[in-house]
Amino acid sequence: VSPPYIQTPNIHIVTFLCPVYVFCWTAVYYQGGNNAGHTVVVDSVEYDFHLLPSGVLNKKAISFIGNGVVIHLPGLFEEAEKNSQKGLQGWEERLKISDRAHIVFNFHQAVDGIQEQLRQQQAGKNLGTTKKGIGPAYSSKAARNGLRVCDLVSDFSVFEEKFRVLAGHFQTTYPNLNIDIDAELEQLKGYAERLRPLVTDGVYFMHKALNGPSKKILVEGANAALLDIDFGTYPFVTSSNCTVGGVCTGLGVPPSHVGRVYGVVKAYTTRVGVGAFPTEQDNDTGDLLQSRGREFGVTTGRRRRCGWLDLVLVRYAHMVNGFSAIALTKLDILDTLPEIKIGITYTVDGKPLPSFPANMDVLTKVQVTYETFPGWCCSTEGVRSFDELPSQAQSYICFIEKFLEVPVKWVGVGKSRESMIKLF
Repeated sequence: VSPPYIQTPNIHIVTFLCPVYVFCWTAVYYQGGNNAGHTVVVDSVEYDFHLLPSGVLNKKAISFIGNGVVIHLPGLFEEAEKNSQKGLQGWEERLKISDRAHIVFNFHQAVDGIQEQLRQQQAGKNLGTTKKGIGPAYSSKAARNGLRVCDLVSDFSVFEEKFRVLAGHFQTTYPNLNIDIDAELEQLKGYAERLRPLVTDGVYFMHKALNGPSKKILVEGANAALLDIDFGTYPFVTSSNCTVGGVCTGLGVPPSHVGRVYGVVKAYTTRVGVGAFPTEQDNDTGDLLQSRGREFGVTTGRRRRCGWLDLVLVRYAHMVNGFSAIALTKLDILDTLPEIKIGITYTVDGKPLPSFPANMDVLTKVQVTYETFPGWCCSTEGVRSFDELPSQAQSYICFIEKFLEVPVKWVGVGKSRESMIKLF
């Protein structure tokens, strides 16, 4: 994805169906927490980001964690330390954190694990949560008893009182929950001093970025569109709005500033954890996609389930997000397949569904109609222009464009940043 296509002062948004790395002048995170991860490879060095925006590697960019993010402070500083050992330098001078962001506490993570265990015992199935405390932290936020960054860096005695009340609430709800309140408060007191220089008024920060000297702004989400709490495959979703609508509430910016929205889509479909997956290939094809694509979750290390590209799903994501263009990644993973399929319609009991279903019981029953394409059976990793792609690969891309009525502006055919083909 190329920064010259960002129109200042409008915000350039990348809506993930998979991650991609972008350089910009201001990089901001607007939702989620350390329950998701983005792997970034620069100069053959692999960095793993969960709470730090990907743009933190750019020494000319300011990175910002918005109010819509929930922050586990031990996780944040551990992540910074691990990436510093790999070469990340000066991140403290380039990172700002909204004073309105909520905090994930250690007991939130413990509760996350208890809740998942209870789901398994009571219903025989769980949600596949990462157990990072994200859901319980957002529930505290919604219940209006959560604690924010501004609370921690203000009067600590007041913060301590509120923390004890919140911890007591969870202990009452979950009698088996063990919380060392004094130890966690001592830990948080230390983090408060490290955090204080990074904290800023997030609304004012974004206002200045949008209305001051011309800047390129990239908004990065932590999760994919189909994990959105409202529009995703509920209940197998995250606990925040990771579609474009969440950008305004997660950063405190007016909708009028939202400019181009780029959907980042793999050339096939993947999912981590449980939940309906209509185009899943639980066979040799799925295994091949998984191994060639190195499909493992960055946060949990779990194998990603793999299947054919599902354009019913992508079209639905476009309805919600309004993509200006598509970045189609990992096309080269399909290089060895003699035949490739794309899911184009859903039917249930022989009747076509007019749209992507809200009910997951329905989604588990759908039958997928596929369009079949001949494979190209040759490597595309060295390709640097659309014309150099095999004709079969060109046809595959053109079909996606025509079906979605959205231009495919970039195609990923290799592991390096230079391998993103800009089509126009």
